[in-house]
Amino acid sequence: MCPQCRAFITTDDKICPYCNTAVGPKPYVSRAPSDALGGLIPHARFITVLIVLVNTGLYIATVLYSMRSGGTALDLDGRTLVEFGAKYGPAIAAGQWWRLITAGFLHGGVLHILMNMWVLFDIGGQVEESYGGARYLVIYSLSNVTGFLTSLYLLPALSVGASAAIFGLIGAMIAMGVRERSSYGAAVRKVYMRWAIYGLVLSVIPGTDWAAHVGGLAGGFVMGFLAGMPTQSSVMERFWQVAAGITLAVTGLAFFDMISGLVLVK
Repeated sequence: MCPQCRAFITTDDKICPYCNTAVGPKPYVSRAPSDALGGLIPHARFITVLIVLVNTGLYIATVLYSMRSGGTALDLDGRTLVEFGAKYGPAIAAGQWWRLITAGFLHGGVLHILMNMWVLFDIGGQVEESYGGARYLVIYSLSNVTGFLTSLYLLPALSVGASAAIFGLIGAMIAMGVRERSSYGAAVRKVYMRWAIYGLVLSVIPGTDWAAHVGGLAGGFVMGFLAGMPTQSSVMERFWQVAAGITLAVTGLAFFDMISGLVLVK
């Protein structure tokens, strides 16, 4: 689809035959095979798969850690989750800001992580293709933080999970549907509004952090609306690349603090 006039064109077109706008490749197409570990990770979902792997790796680590004190893979104990960086109000109030980030990569049980990773793989790939890798990283990370910030103020109980960021991705796709004033935009908006409604209805299940879902959805919508779609402007694309780099640096610092705290506990 032409990014300017929204007409359907072929994948071989370099210039839109309807409005003469230059058409660039989708963000994931321009990556070299080496960027995806020799092709082992699908290019269209490169970042999404990496996020899934990080979540899975941390889940395995928490299970092994929990088993030392009698925990199981089906239901991790709260102490393990707190030590690995769950959203825990008193600790955040004491200055452990990084929990607003690390909490989004932890899960409380096998069903929890399986459900979240399934939804993330499905929706994340679509958002990554639509927004490009840089915008995707910023949207995912910031909606994760806005989700747990909202949860911190409305539901101070212990909380973990990637669902805050996943709701942020849903919000970003709704924002894309709002910005795109076309039949395509209307279709996208309709599909993801349905996702949002179903998700929020399920959020009333006891033990579900509905506040993180609402905060993530709102944060993702705002970021998606501000970010817009990838453009031909090298300055704008460079801006989002720098923003994504800063996001990765802050996330890395959060994990460093989490690991440092874990070592001190030991």
